Amino acid sequence: MDINLLKKLIKMVEQSEVTEFTVQEGELKVKISKNSKQTSQVHLQPVGDYYRPAGIQVPTPQSIETKPAATTEETQTKFHEIKSPIVGTFYRAPAPDADPYVQVGSTVSTGTVLCIVEAMKLMNEIECDVSGKIVKILVENATPVEYNQPLFLIETV
Repeated sequence: MDINLLKKLIKMVEQSEVTEFTVQEGELKVKISKNSKQTSQVHLQPVGDYYRPAGIQVPTPQSIETKPAATTEETQTKFHEIKSPIVGTFYRAPAPDADPYVQVGSTVSTGTVLCIVEAMKLMNEIECDVSGKIVKILVENATPVEYNQPLFLIETV
């Protein structure tokens, strides 16, 4: 299993509400779990005896510390959250070579397109439901998002 794939899987689990994820490729089984202390762990275990060619190393289990997220109560009292209405992939721009729809500091109004969430090859435009100023973009471009996951913080006007 490719180390880059493992890193992507770890990042996806960290950024989602999923607490445990298991995948098996050939005779290698990988379990990624996250406990309530916001720590992600990767457990690799062989399934039966398998042959590993010389020079290829299997990553050792590792823990990745994450910063605890701000509570939603604190966030909701100060700013309006724009949340993902569906599970999919978050894109800030309509095309890879195009400018993002909005930046931090952009002034938006009701109906302004903020981003796209791709689900099953359909591009769903996510529109703003309040008027205000973009304070923070909570998701990296081209990353998976969960249903109801906060995407933007907007300071309402």
